[in-house]
Amino acid sequence: MSTSSLMKISLQSLWIVWEHIFDILTQFRSKSVQKYGICKLLVRQHQGKSMICQDGHRIVVGDWVGELHLDNRQVLRLSRTFGADRAGLRIARMFRDAMKQINLELDSHPELLKVQALTGITLLHRGIIHGIGFEQHPIESKWQQRFYKRYLRLLLRVLHPEGNQQMQNSSEKLFPMRLVISKQALKERFISRENGHQERQNRRKEEAIS
Repeated sequence: MSTSSLMKISLQSLWIVWEHIFDILTQFRSKSVQKYGICKLLVRQHQGKSMICQDGHRIVVGDWVGELHLDNRQVLRLSRTFGADRAGLRIARMFRDAMKQINLELDSHPELLKVQALTGITLLHRGIIHGIGFEQHPIESKWQQRFYKRYLRLLLRVLHPEGNQQMQNSSEKLFPMRLVISKQALKERFISRENGHQERQNRRKEEAIS
């Protein structure tokens, strides 16, 4: 094994230690922490500037939101097992499955009843938001932009099997964005998807009969 590979494995191990520390810290800055497959959902009050969603829902300071975080331990395990491309597809599929679970519990789980929207900050917003309906909102604070840009790029370099190459090839595209979707918009999106799925099943049945 090369020196660079050993160094990357060491950095990944250190990062997982940090993930454990981060999990402990989130207990103090959140009302609750829920886990759904590859996602962690932090229930907390919105801070900073107000946001207006495309459906007209307004999120202001003090509103309860669900802050989404990928479980990077699972991301690392998938990347090591399947490689970059296959892991990316699996992560996207697992993310959609987690969103389905969250959608089902927004009106039933006691800790989620007050949540009005889901939010998250990521560099890989193009792949993550596909098919879910998240809106992209810029991060207004300059110091937050710089912090998230450095933190998330470091995360990509450490955890992604081809992180360094991706940084070199797509550095100008990798900037942090805040993803937002209102509770109502999420529900309508999954209702629409379920209706579409049911219609396709009905058509297949009709074609099989005919």
